[in-house]
Amino acid sequence: MDSTASSSPAGTADREIVVSRHIDAPRELVFEAFTEVRHLSQWWGPNGFTTTTRAFEFRVGGVWDFAMRGPDGTDYQEWITWTEIVAPERIAMLHGEHLDDPNAFESVLTFSPEGAATRVEMLAVFPTSQLRDEAIEKFGAIEGGKQTLGSLASYVEGLVRGGGDV
Repeated sequence: MDSTASSSPAGTADREIVVSRHIDAPRELVFEAFTEVRHLSQWWGPNGFTTTTRAFEFRVGGVWDFAMRGPDGTDYQEWITWTEIVAPERIAMLHGEHLDDPNAFESVLTFSPEGAATRVEMLAVFPTSQLRDEAIEKFGAIEGGKQTLGSLASYVEGLVRGGGDV
């Protein structure tokens, strides 16, 4: 698994978090795990978190309005709007706590085939380097991203092994 606090295009590196993971499942299945709420509710979030969806419409301009409950019982309000969907290669979104959140960050997920497996990369670009640093220091964004992709891997690899309903 690869992770960095900054990595790519000039001008945004100090505002980025990048987390990636190799997943032993076909790209189409890994992509689908992001597109249907019945899948997301099974794996989304860091270890010990649960996700409750209030609204979900997977389309450009659609919204996913949800809460994540931490192991200590704290609820974190979350809101995503999809800005680009290129199945099964790429999903781009704006992610904040609510509609019009001035601190919302842009996120791009890429799904690259690696033989019969998939490499998922999550790139988050924050409005400022200070917001990126706060996400890392206060909310454990890098470790949380690693855990979230680990949960995704366990979930979809379990579907593949068990021949589960996709």
